[in-house]
Amino acid sequence: MRKYLLLIFVFLLSSSITCSNPVFALTHIQEPIRGIYVNAPNTKKPHFDQLLSLVNNTDLNAMVIDIKDDHGYLTFIPSKISPYYSVSRPYINNPSSLMKTLKVNNIYPIARIVVFKDNALAARSPSLSFMTANKLWKNPRGDSFTNPFLKEVWDYNIGMAQEAVKLGFKEIQFDYVRFPEKFEKVEEQLIYDKSTFHANRATAVSEFVKYAKEKLTPYNVKVSVDIFGNATVIPEASGIGQNFTHIAENVDVISAMIYPSHWTAIFGIQKPDLYPYRLVEGYAKVEKERLSKLTNPPTSRPWLQDFTASWLGKGNYKEYGKTEVEDQIRALHSQGINEFLLWNATNNYTPNVDYTPY
Repeated sequence: MRKYLLLIFVFLLSSSITCSNPVFALTHIQEPIRGIYVNAPNTKKPHFDQLLSLVNNTDLNAMVIDIKDDHGYLTFIPSKISPYYSVSRPYINNPSSLMKTLKVNNIYPIARIVVFKDNALAARSPSLSFMTANKLWKNPRGDSFTNPFLKEVWDYNIGMAQEAVKLGFKEIQFDYVRFPEKFEKVEEQLIYDKSTFHANRATAVSEFVKYAKEKLTPYNVKVSVDIFGNATVIPEASGIGQNFTHIAENVDVISAMIYPSHWTAIFGIQKPDLYPYRLVEGYAKVEKERLSKLTNPPTSRPWLQDFTASWLGKGNYKEYGKTEVEDQIRALHSQGINEFLLWNATNNYTPNVDYTPY
């Protein structure tokens, strides 16, 4: 389909010489966005050439690229006068060249900004994070989070997003827009500033999203937010501070992470990883209902699973390949959702998948 639309565009371009309304003739046809996640080190050869080939030879048309990564680092080296120079790493060798490559290949560029999970900022400024009586708090995986109640933390992350805008990214995707998992079980042991929103975690997160959208509006970029799938099927995920409705009201795109492997029994499915179609269909029905109640709902573009969750143990998972990926896409389509993103942490995506299998 993507190649077909490109041919139409070329025809319109060539016809614009005689067209009475050349502006109309040159109008870009907006396709549904179908993308893959690309971690910053994989923007280098040879892996990037493989990812580029995957997109160019399928109905994929977008890449979500780390600009602020899971550790809090800016993934390219900015100007030495940038406030982010000290937390930058040269994972993307030549960001200007990368952006030109994406443009030449008609690939929609999305900048992933990991927000509140931030080892780098927390280590440098512990007062912006969570403290125990005598040290910086870390979750069981060894990660630190910055404090979503603090406007200083908000501005820091929005500044990272602006760095991405300067490079030419068309969309900013905020990830980890939340408090740590199970935070409510440890919060009383921690020292942190919670005065701004009177310790209402969901309000803090939702207000950050609203503020970020306002700050980025002058740049003419779309704003998207990743959210736990579970936050959609319950009224509010108060522990992590995610309220689906309040976040969705202030973004252009909402991207729920609905990997079948990440659910316990739900929608009448005891082992969701074994039934990708049913899981995704069940989720999509709930999301569609919640979005229908909004005056100006965002585009739904969920994250789908292109990896095998062997850690679930024998009998609880299946090998994910062509059929399982296509089943998830078909399930979304059955509920009127035609955009999606594929997640594989190592960026090794299943070959020969039909990304429009309907």
